[in-house]
Amino acid sequence: MPNLFSIRTATPDDVPLILSFIKDLADYEKLPHEVTATEDILRRNLFAERRGAEVLLASERDVYVGFALFFYNFSSFLGKPGIYLEDVFVRPEFRGRGYGKALMIHIARLAKERDCGRFEWSVLDWNEPSLEFYRSLGAVPMSEWTAQRMSADALDRLAGQKLPGEIT
Repeated sequence: MPNLFSIRTATPDDVPLILSFIKDLADYEKLPHEVTATEDILRRNLFAERRGAEVLLASERDVYVGFALFFYNFSSFLGKPGIYLEDVFVRPEFRGRGYGKALMIHIARLAKERDCGRFEWSVLDWNEPSLEFYRSLGAVPMSEWTAQRMSADALDRLAGQKLPGEIT
């Protein structure tokens, strides 16, 4: 890895760059139609008093080569927070130089410093290069768990239901 590689915490001024990384990742995952984030939405949710997530930016010299976006979850069994990695992405032309691994090491160190019990993420099942990369780091698939998601319409429907005994 070149000596001029660095990782830093993103600031509000980095929002356009963060959004461009998100769009690049969506293109790679064949999901560009799912990106509804805007600079305003990111600014509000990443840099307000109640931050929804943190972002790291990786650069080589003065060129930004990748990013990682993560947030806290919590394990009731461990009684500790964990870090959930939502996104990690290195631009294709910079892959193979150790930058993805450096981002993962950086987050693992943050997890240890912050007394987190776990470091977790999801990966698309077709993404064999990423699966191999994660296995090389010591990650194991959670095959006994099935991820569940509720978005948009389903979330609206559930939130709109009455609670037992609720009067509207």
